[in-house]
Amino acid sequence: MDLKLTGRNALVCASTDGLGLASARAVSSLGARVALSGRRAERLAELAAELGDAAGLAVDLTVPGSAAELAPRAVAALGGPLDILVLNGPGPAPATAASLTAEAVAAAVALLVQNQVELVNQVLPGMRERGWGRIVAIGSSGVASPLANLATSNLGRSALWAYLKTLSAEVAAEGVTVNMVLPGRIATDRVASLDEAAAERTGRSVADVRAAAEAAIPARRYGRPEEFGAVVGFLSSNAASYVTGSAIRCDGGLVGSI
Repeated sequence: MDLKLTGRNALVCASTDGLGLASARAVSSLGARVALSGRRAERLAELAAELGDAAGLAVDLTVPGSAAELAPRAVAALGGPLDILVLNGPGPAPATAASLTAEAVAAAVALLVQNQVELVNQVLPGMRERGWGRIVAIGSSGVASPLANLATSNLGRSALWAYLKTLSAEVAAEGVTVNMVLPGRIATDRVASLDEAAAERTGRSVADVRAAAEAAIPARRYGRPEEFGAVVGFLSSNAASYVTGSAIRCDGGLVGSI
């Protein structure tokens, strides 16, 4: 099985921690040169040194125009065109559907859709011209089964997947694959913060919230970031050349539908 990414250049967005970092480590371990991105310059420098053949790009993707600048910066830092784009971004704050405002919807779309579309527009022409490319989005199990109290995340990530699914059919014959990985409860700081918010909202302890969440997962545990990263690494490889337009769950069996 050809999982090697030697000679490939990858941009992994929001990759200073959590699922983004796990994804960056995975594609790096397969031989790709990686451009990491995030808001913490010192952390990026540490991670670039850890990965070796990597670059750290300080950027705040919530700032208008920043997405359009990120891909060219990655190309310059890596010394060549981008073959792999891993889309990722911060999750919106918890919210119920009944509480959403027009402003909250617009903010979710700007955060979870507009920036990603801009990044794809930057890298896709080159991928199509070269006849090889991998676009992998880090999504959420909320795309498959909407999550309670995460209405803005459900909305934005589902809209992103609808766009990517449409795109996948348009570029499949040109050697470019487009997929999304849907994490369940992976042991990241983001999930820990959601557990803390649930504990505060319900008056339970964080330990009780986590125990209840684990009991609902057939694997009976939270996933490890590296388990998620391995799926992103596979989808970025030659071995996954016939996998496109797929939303692949990495959730320990959490989502009950087929």
